[in-house]
Amino acid sequence: MAIMLAPVSLLLIGLLLLDAFETIILPRRVARPFRFARLFYRSSWAVWRRLAGWLQTPKRRQMYLSLFGPSSLLVLLGTWNAGLIVGFALLHVALGTELKGADPPVAFGTYVYLSGTTFFTLGYGDITPVGPVGRALAVVESGVGFSFLAVIIGYLPVLYQTFSRREIPISMLDARAGSPPSAAQVLLRLTHARTPSAVAPFLAEWERWSAELLESTISFPVLSYYRSQHDNQSWLAALTTILDTCALLISGVKGVEPYQSQLTFAMARHAAVDLAMVFSRPPIAPDPDRLPPERLQQLRDTMRDAGLELRDGLTVDAKLVELRGMYEPFVNALAAYFLFNLPEVFPEKQVVDNWQTSAWMRRAPGFSSLRRVDGDEHFD
Repeated sequence: MAIMLAPVSLLLIGLLLLDAFETIILPRRVARPFRFARLFYRSSWAVWRRLAGWLQTPKRRQMYLSLFGPSSLLVLLGTWNAGLIVGFALLHVALGTELKGADPPVAFGTYVYLSGTTFFTLGYGDITPVGPVGRALAVVESGVGFSFLAVIIGYLPVLYQTFSRREIPISMLDARAGSPPSAAQVLLRLTHARTPSAVAPFLAEWERWSAELLESTISFPVLSYYRSQHDNQSWLAALTTILDTCALLISGVKGVEPYQSQLTFAMARHAAVDLAMVFSRPPIAPDPDRLPPERLQQLRDTMRDAGLELRDGLTVDAKLVELRGMYEPFVNALAAYFLFNLPEVFPEKQVVDNWQTSAWMRRAPGFSSLRRVDGDEHFD
């Protein structure tokens, strides 16, 4: 029995430490299919999202879904701790560690108690190992426990700082693209700058954001389950809006240097495709079409009225279809998996931005929308 327990306990301890190392410390994707953390998140999220379907109120459903990220992280950390404690307890049993303060025969629960007090470095001293092997194992476990808890304590601030960096540009997108964001609003509001050069810095900022989104999500996959403060915002909606904006700029807007649009499109599309691969989401074609021909024509009419110069023709339409086909199936697959709503390219309804609302009034006092009067911008 002891011969069988020793390798089992060592394997359990080794696998848990390796899983924690790959999840917390290793800043790259692990391609190995059998991992505890991956299995934990896929199975628990499948149950969580199924239960979300029972909630009829959208607000309650979104609140429920927002709890998964933080809750799953706490459960995962607790599972690692419990598994290591049980693994060291099994190793004590396999080695036949004699215990001072416990009457023989020693129950397995007593070994678990010894392992727990050692792992968390409590040092009660009511039950202690006897013999050099048992004492050496206790020292090793206390070192592992202390180091493990220190890594976790250092991991949480880094995780939340990364989440904050991701969310700040999303919050800024509210005034630049609406709530929820849309590519049409991005382009129409950029016309208020009255210079085509204003597009490049905006897109450069989102090129960097897309790169950081990809890097941070691969390093900390749990961040993908953390949802934004407002229900009509999300990291996927922001990414899709930027891709829509770049596709429209590249295919049909005159007077804008296409180079930065192409760079941002490439980085954002890279992020969408890689994240779909990370979560094993095969591409799904959007149904219904997010920009049918009649809405595209209405968008072009609106953009022309705003002062944008547009290209026309079948070649332009074909280019836009080609660009949309490069990313829409991937963001649609991610939306279906995470239960996000993809933003419209050109919303049918005029929505109120988040900054214009509060719990006591629908619009901020004295502000409605931005309009031009004699060449100058004014808030109604």
